[in-house]
Amino acid sequence: MADKLWIYKEEILQVKIKGWNIYYETIGEGNPVILLHGWLANLETMRPIANSLAQNFKVYLVDIVGFGKSDLPEHPLNTDDFGDFLKAFVDQLAIENPILIGHSNGGRMIINSVGRGIVKPRKVVLIDSAGIVPKRKTKYYIKVGIFKTGKAILNKLPNIGGIKKFKEKLLNHVGSADYKASAPVLRETMKKILAEDVTPLLSNIKVPTLLIWGSNDTDTPIADAKKMQELIPDAGLVEYPNSGHFSYLQNIQNCNMVLNEFFKNDK
Repeated sequence: MADKLWIYKEEILQVKIKGWNIYYETIGEGNPVILLHGWLANLETMRPIANSLAQNFKVYLVDIVGFGKSDLPEHPLNTDDFGDFLKAFVDQLAIENPILIGHSNGGRMIINSVGRGIVKPRKVVLIDSAGIVPKRKTKYYIKVGIFKTGKAILNKLPNIGGIKKFKEKLLNHVGSADYKASAPVLRETMKKILAEDVTPLLSNIKVPTLLIWGSNDTDTPIADAKKMQELIPDAGLVEYPNSGHFSYLQNIQNCNMVLNEFFKNDK
């Protein structure tokens, strides 16, 4: 049998959400799918999935507020703010019962909005999703304590060269790569969301849910996936051996096959 041929139209668009200019693209036709990228990423990181799904669906690629070409927030956001953002996007564009696919922080947004009952999806896919507060070793809290104490003392002193360099040294010693690469408002946002645990919301996700994970993910470990699988009533897990936090990109052909199978009755 000959391979299926298709033609899809791509649109580059902008919408005002809660006063922010939000950049997004649509590709393909059919039932709606919304793709949500991870922290410090943009919609391009989800395009390999979009190009595959556009054969059968209308796919929305979104630059989440604070990232890509979308506006930075004027103040730090928390997890509910991101969930509210997703609801506002769905409402503004009159998208009904979308399939939601989120990587990392995009997954956290989905858990929050669906778990709170403010977005009603057809199905959910969580890829190396954030949201479960990690258990830290004592060594970590000692480092953070040193950082906070040092920062409190330094903030009372003039911001002259030597002190400024010492602050940067403290930040480099403790902060993650994502934290250090973020704009100041996103650094404060990251502090907020990393302290907020979505675990109590997981059991509220009542739609079929697929978890896609890398067994070697050190940002959101495979233990998080297994906990989500246990707590979400209708969840299944696809685990990619020897893959990290971007497991879907490391296994994109197989991942697209898995997604097409999961969505075969939703076209």
